[in-house]
Amino acid sequence: MQVGFIGLGHMGSGIAANLIKAGHDVTVYNRTRSKAEALASQGAKIAETPGDACGGDAVFTMLADDNAVSDTVYGDGGILASLKKGAAHISSSTISVDLSRRLAQDHGKAGQRYVAAPVFGRPDAAAAKKLFVVAAGQSEAVNKISPLLDAIGQRTFKISDQAEAANVVKLSGNFLIATVIESLGEAMALVGKAGVDKHQYLEVVTSTLFGAPVYKTYGTLIAGGKFEPAGFAAPLGLKDIGLALEAGHDLRVPLPLASLLRDRFLTLLANGGENQDWSAVGSLAAKDAGEA
Repeated sequence: MQVGFIGLGHMGSGIAANLIKAGHDVTVYNRTRSKAEALASQGAKIAETPGDACGGDAVFTMLADDNAVSDTVYGDGGILASLKKGAAHISSSTISVDLSRRLAQDHGKAGQRYVAAPVFGRPDAAAAKKLFVVAAGQSEAVNKISPLLDAIGQRTFKISDQAEAANVVKLSGNFLIATVIESLGEAMALVGKAGVDKHQYLEVVTSTLFGAPVYKTYGTLIAGGKFEPAGFAAPLGLKDIGLALEAGHDLRVPLPLASLLRDRFLTLLANGGENQDWSAVGSLAAKDAGEA
């Protein structure tokens, strides 16, 4: 398939590379051109504007937030004005439920297709084609772009004809990850102050109670205290918890733990954590306990 890709950050670069490896004809755009040039050596074409990446069957966006996505879609020469009828915008960005709903409506009015396809996995998983994709949108649209989703992940979950449902799932998942980070940090602060080695403690809990990859991945980062370079930056964690709270507000679903996590991320950022991985939230409990 002919596909565009907009947004070549930590996640986007790996995803676009896997589309190339799968044999798709890929055109890439990024504000920082050097990131696009790195993929050109692998066979990608470079677009000069977002609109130039929209000439094919589909275009992915993997961007930081609602503002970046809105600017790329609705700006002059953006996706909405450039994508041909019948072609699909695949949004893998973690964005608000409201924006995803609006994108589905506006692409539909323009005769275009829209699929929300956020992913679970960190940059190493993106590079290794180990992502899990949560896809939602009209069945015909999702089926048409399924080969692209198969090229970037190990499994795709097709969950709804309503595109924004995928964003609710993604936000709820990131909320769960953040609760794991906070609870691991608190537990490690407790055992650490009692003199127990944190790595040894992690081996115990992941071998007995919690064998899920999320505990091993984030537990290792917290135990080692290594939060830079960031695989997923703390400000993005704050953004996602805010979006989860926004969704909860609109649906009248109280999320008291999300409110606590929002304050924990604010504490981290207020104390110089701007460039740290979001797992650095797990270091706050030890500092509160006077351990670090």
